[in-house]
Amino acid sequence: MADILEPLTWTCPVPLRDQERVVMGHGGGGKLSSELIEHLFLPAFGSQALAAAPRDSAVLDAGSTRLAFTTDSYVVQPLFFPGGCIGDLAVNGTVNDLAMSGAVPLALSTGFILEEGLQLEVLGRVAEAMGRAAKRAGVRLVTGDTKVVGHGSADGLYVNTSGVGIVAAGVELSPDAARPGDRVVLSGPIGEHGVAIMSVREGVEFGTRVDSDSAPLTELVLAMLAACPGGTGAGIRAMRDPTRGGLAGSLCEIAEASGVGVRLDEAAVPVPDAVEAACAFLGLDPLHVANEGKLVAFVDPTVVGDVVAAMRANELGRQACVIGTVTDEHPGMVVGRTAFGATRVIDRPLGEQLPRIC
Repeated sequence: MADILEPLTWTCPVPLRDQERVVMGHGGGGKLSSELIEHLFLPAFGSQALAAAPRDSAVLDAGSTRLAFTTDSYVVQPLFFPGGCIGDLAVNGTVNDLAMSGAVPLALSTGFILEEGLQLEVLGRVAEAMGRAAKRAGVRLVTGDTKVVGHGSADGLYVNTSGVGIVAAGVELSPDAARPGDRVVLSGPIGEHGVAIMSVREGVEFGTRVDSDSAPLTELVLAMLAACPGGTGAGIRAMRDPTRGGLAGSLCEIAEASGVGVRLDEAAVPVPDAVEAACAFLGLDPLHVANEGKLVAFVDPTVVGDVVAAMRANELGRQACVIGTVTDEHPGMVVGRTAFGATRVIDRPLGEQLPRIC
C-alpha cells in the first residue's frame, strides 16, 4: 500500500484536448499555451525560431553587448482596476520580463489597438499612466504604432509593448539552470492581481479591497544580483515573474526545463487573507492565480541567506521567504506539502482560471 501512495509514482493521463479552433485557454499561460508554441509556432517558424528553454525574454549577443528582448500584448478587462490600469500594467509587465533575465531596461515600444468610439479621455488616462510607470521604472518609451478597428472589435483598447534591456557581463540566469539542493525563494504574497481583476469585473466583494501588485522589479533584481559573490548573481540560477499560470506555472516550467523536482512547502507561501477567501469562494487555487509584481528565484543554498536579506531590504521584497527545495527526485514535477501534512502533485493549469487578467 505504501508504494501505491508514494507520490513519486503518481501519473496522470493526458487530457483529450485536440482543438480545431483557438480557445481562451490557448492564451492562459498553461498547458494549452505551451502546446500551441511547441506544436504550431515552433514548427512553422522552423530554423528561424530561437528554440531554447522558455524564457520571459530572449538574450541576444550584439557584438560585445548582451541584449534582452521581449514583447507582450495586454487585453485586460476592465481597463482600470484597483491598483492600476492597462497602461502601467503593460509597462511593468514588459520591464519585469526583461528583469527576469537580469537585464536593466533600456527602451520600450508602445502599440495601441483602439476601438472606434473609445473616449479620448480614457485613452489619455491610460497614456499618462504609462508615462508615470516608465518614469518609475527608469525606462524610455521610444517608438510605437496606433491602429483603429471597428466598434465592438477591441473591447475599447489593447496595448502591445516590446522592450530591450542590457544584461551585464557575468549575469547568467536561465530556466534550465536549477540544480538539486537549490532553494526556491518568493518575493512576497501571491494572488493579488488576479483577485483584484476578478473583484471589479464580476462585482464580487471579499470584505476588503484587494489591489493589484503591479510594479517594476528591476531594482529588486539588481539588489539580489549584487548580494552574490562578484555582484553578478553567482548562485542565482533562474528567475520568473509568476503572471499567467501563477506561481504553480512558473515552478513547473523551471522544473521541466531543468529536469529537476521541486518540493514546495505550501504553508510557507504567503497568501493574503482576502486572496485566500476569494479563492475559496470562487473555487480557485491561489497557486494558479496571476501576479504582476512578484518573482520566484532558484538560489544556491550557500548564498540564499544573503539574497533573501537583500530582498527584504527592498520595498518590493519585504516579505521574501524560502518556500521550497530543488530535488533530484520526481524530475519535472512540483510536489507540495500542504498545511495539513498531506502531499499533492502541483501542475500547471490547463488553460486559465481567470481569463483576460493581463
